[in-house]
Amino acid sequence: MYYENLFEEIISLENLFLSWKEFKKGKMKRTDVIQFEKNYKNNLSVLHLELKAKTYQHSNYLSFYVKDPKLRHIHKATVKDRVLHHAIFRILYFIFDKSFIFDSYSCRLNKGTHRAVIRLREFARKVGKNNSRNCFVLKCDIKKYFDSINHDILIELIKRKTENKDTIWLINKVVESYSTSLKTGIPLGNITSQLFANVYLNELDQFIKHKLKVKYYVRYCDDFIILNSDKKYLVKLITEIENFIVNRLKLRLHERKLIIRNYRKGVDFLGYVSFPHHTILRTKTKRRIFRNIRYKLFCYKHGAISKESFEQTMQSYFGVLKHCNGYNLRKDIELWISGSLTVLLVSNKM
Repeated sequence: MYYENLFEEIISLENLFLSWKEFKKGKMKRTDVIQFEKNYKNNLSVLHLELKAKTYQHSNYLSFYVKDPKLRHIHKATVKDRVLHHAIFRILYFIFDKSFIFDSYSCRLNKGTHRAVIRLREFARKVGKNNSRNCFVLKCDIKKYFDSINHDILIELIKRKTENKDTIWLINKVVESYSTSLKTGIPLGNITSQLFANVYLNELDQFIKHKLKVKYYVRYCDDFIILNSDKKYLVKLITEIENFIVNRLKLRLHERKLIIRNYRKGVDFLGYVSFPHHTILRTKTKRRIFRNIRYKLFCYKHGAISKESFEQTMQSYFGVLKHCNGYNLRKDIELWISGSLTVLLVSNKM
């Protein structure tokens, strides 16, 4: 099925204004967003006219690093470009999402890391017959995934939904606005990159589910797992998957992150370690939470952030703990914070 009017939908003033409304949520204290807001109606109108006349040019990115928890190279587009990214995402998401498999969990409505971990546990119970037999888990990761996405292959995959030359012109503008090498790579900072990343690896999903006939498969971005009671079967799959992603997608598996593990010994996936009867936080995740809480508490003590902001951070982390056996850890955190704030109150009274 081809969608021929996508370009008109994407660049319409209605879609641009809705995209601006969605984009600015939680960002109205940022200088660049404040500046755009001052004359947003004219800014969006100019963007609309540039797109309609096809004179639009994507601006350069602001490059910086964040630790989340590993060091990531982020490329931030201008407000104008990011509003357009949202406009593209708003229209294309629902078109492509229909073609994705059920067990793809990254950057999709009603999905996410917690549902992916729950699905892992469901599959493990089925494969292991409620822990009465072995269940082995093959864990794979794509090496430098976002930096390795080939522009030509990505556009080819997008053309399966629409061959409208105006739509492809616009998507090309966004895709080609960034590269790590010749016509390769998409930026981590774009909302469109989340969608494009799923479009690209949907090819792998379809291959694994329909060609290899794998029943128990879960993917979150470039991390994916396959469950089976036969370890030799999983070993055989590695070669077939590697050949497919190299030849079809010009990607490679990360050799150091390729693991086959018995589920009874615990499987580390998406920040949690899952066992047959319980799930715990990954040690690195636990350390990162404590480190971030210490930093936020320090900021709160010294007036750098508000009480509301600190409480929001705590609720976010407590939300993470709800999805595992984290009751005791939550109590430890609450006691530690309570003690620290008591010391603060005493010192303020002296």
